[in-house]
Parts: sequence; C-alpha cells; structure tokens
Amino acid sequence: MSVSTPDEHELVAMVPGVPYGDGIVDGGSQETDAVGGRPPRHQAALHLSSVLPALSSAIGHPIPTRVHDDPAGLRSALGLPEVRSAIVVLVDGLGFWNLVSRAGHARYLRSLLNDSANQRPLSTCVPSTTVAAMGVFGTGTCPGLTGMTGYTQRNTDNGRICQLIQFRDAPDPLDLQRVPTVFEGLADEGVRVTSCGMPRFEHSALTRAALRGADYRCGTTAHDRLSAACESARTPGLTYVYIRDVDKTGHAQGWESRDWAATVERVDSQIAYLRRCAPAGTLLVIVADHGMVSAREEDRIDMASRPRLDEGVAMMGGEPRAPMLYLHEDADPADVIGRWKAELGDRIEMMTREQAISRGLYGPVDPRVAPMIGDVVAWSCGHTTIVDSREQTDLATRLPGVHGSRTMIETDVPCLIDVVPRRSR
Repeated sequence: MSVSTPDEHELVAMVPGVPYGDGIVDGGSQETDAVGGRPPRHQAALHLSSVLPALSSAIGHPIPTRVHDDPAGLRSALGLPEVRSAIVVLVDGLGFWNLVSRAGHARYLRSLLNDSANQRPLSTCVPSTTVAAMGVFGTGTCPGLTGMTGYTQRNTDNGRICQLIQFRDAPDPLDLQRVPTVFEGLADEGVRVTSCGMPRFEHSALTRAALRGADYRCGTTAHDRLSAACESARTPGLTYVYIRDVDKTGHAQGWESRDWAATVERVDSQIAYLRRCAPAGTLLVIVADHGMVSAREEDRIDMASRPRLDEGVAMMGGEPRAPMLYLHEDADPADVIGRWKAELGDRIEMMTREQAISRGLYGPVDPRVAPMIGDVVAWSCGHTTIVDSREQTDLATRLPGVHGSRTMIETDVPCLIDVVPRRSR
C-alpha cells in the first residue's frame, strides 16, 4: 500500500506555524540563495552546516569555520543547552517532511516533534544529496569550499566524470576536500570525538574526505554501534552516529512504501535506545542530510531518446534530480538552456554556473572548485528525473525514491533535540 505525496499546503498543515515560507513541493524550486534581503542559507543558523559548530559550543569547545564564525550564536539559535557530552545522529534520507508525513511510525521522534522547538526544519545544501551534504555537515561550510558538489562531477585532473560515494575515478579524498573538519578541530583541542559506524566505512573515501578526525568505533550490528555510542558518551565530548537504512530503503522501495515505514519504525526504536541507555544529561541531536521525493515513470526524461537535449553537451554529471551539464568548448550555455526549456518547460529549473555561484547556491566558491560545477546546472521540479540509459543501468534510471533538487521536501531536514533524563532509582 502507498499513499499520495502531500502537496505544499498539506505539509504546512501537518505542523502549524513552521516558518518554511519560501519552499514548494511540486512544480517548482526552493529559493536557498540571497534574495529579498535574506542571508544565504549556508550562513544562517537554520542550516545543516551549523550543527557541528553549534555542538562544539554546546560542549564548551567552540570551533568556528570559514562560513560560521560564531558557534555560540549558532548554539543559541538552535536552542542547544550547554552540556558535557553530546551524541549527534545523522539519519540518511530522513527529510523533515518525510518524517512528519509518516510520524505515526516513529513513536519517539514523534514525541520530539510535539515540542515546538523541534518543529522548525533546517535547510540542507544544494544539491540535496549525501555526498555534498556530508561535506557540509562535517566541515560546517559549503560545497563551494569542500569541492564535493554532487554525486558525480568533473574530475578536473583528467576531465572525466567521477563518482564521490566510493570516490570512483576521483581525486584523493584529502586533495579534493581540503577544508578542516569540525571533528579535526575538536581533536586538536584534546576533546574526545567518537564516530560509531559500520566497519566498511571506517577508512572509506567519504569518511576521510568529510568526517575525518574522530576516533572510529566499529560495530557490525546496529546494537553494537549504538552501545558503543552510549559508552563513549560517558566521557565528555562529542559522539557521531550514522544510520543509512532509511535512505537505502527509500531508493529501493520508495519513501511512500510499507517497507520505508517499517524502516523508520526500526530506526526510531534504535534512536530511542540511545535515550534509554546513554548517560543522564547527554544531549541528543537527530538530523538528516536530505529528504526524498517519489519518482514517476511518466516524469522520467531519458537523454537517449531526446537528441535535442544532447546538443552541445559533452558530459552529464550530478544525478537524476540535479543534473550538471559540461558543455563542448564551442557550445553557448544560453543556447543549451533554451533548448532544454523548450523541450521540458517548467519541469526543470536551469542556470549557468556563473549565475548559480553569484546567487550563492554553493556558498563561497573556491576558484579551484568552480570548474567542478557544471557549465549549466539544473534542478528537477515536481517528480521529474533526468537520466541517460546509454550511461546508466536500467535500475539506476528507475529508482522509486530520489533526491538532489531544491524542492522543500528534499531540502528541509529535521533537527530534533533532546536531553537524556535522570532515571529514578
């Protein structure tokens, strides 16, 4: 059984008073840049990049970053108390509105949503995808500084497309992502920083790029990892826990499926275990890297059957919800955008690299990072996906759950705050 994706107004009705204001779910994009006098989202407190700097202040060792110079102000804005020990849990793919829509399957997280302080989502980065978001989360900065601008992007060393989950055909992680992480900053100050995760991720390229600096505690089962987190929290400092199951099920079965709801129930019980077993007074913060939308077969655009979309395009990076187009040297970006808009209309939003950078969508952009971004960048609207069956497997082009674009349901993520209570004897 599945249920229909709620529209913008239905989402708002679920959590009255949530100040989301500038986002839409179907048929358009969420403005995340500096317009109307607002600061760029990556510089505001309600952003994924704020979480670790704010937590560093909460545990008494503020670590400023190149984007956030006032960790104490972030801590105050997010409503984090001052504590000796904190655990931050990142649930891959658990968008704020996805959670709100299925809150009946998350007893503990639903109880946190009843607190008005937890009813305001954070924004994730552009694009709203794990690679970019992990860099943003770990460094407290933005894709324009980390060089992690999409699931796939141009490797400027060889001119080919590389993939940044496994860093396939990519630069060395430490060469690509040169910004110090917040974990490194804390460790340099002698603060305990622990990462509890699966053995396969201990030395992974993504860990080395975005999350280096923590003492990694391996656990082969979820119980092992959570128990390690509870034990580590007995010593003052910061503990990080990554949970991937929600995203994995969402891609395979769709976020509106029974399997997704069951996965959320299981993850909810795991996080509730942390609250039961972590030391009293431990701060718990639950966040995510992005949300997810449902893909529809009728909204699948295959480049292989759309020759006009190919004109002027040498390579395509990014992902189905956020393609980045790398053009031939003699191609005019305005002509490419014109052809795509004529073919796809309002199913996609497009701009040149220069326009995207000037609007602050990637945050401050290091000159070495700019060529990694497509000459033309695009974001899908509604349920549209842009794929290329000549380069991708059939399975990869037909995932029922996707993310990466700028819609509200993809870019709003939770920041749920709790403190482990003292137990009665």
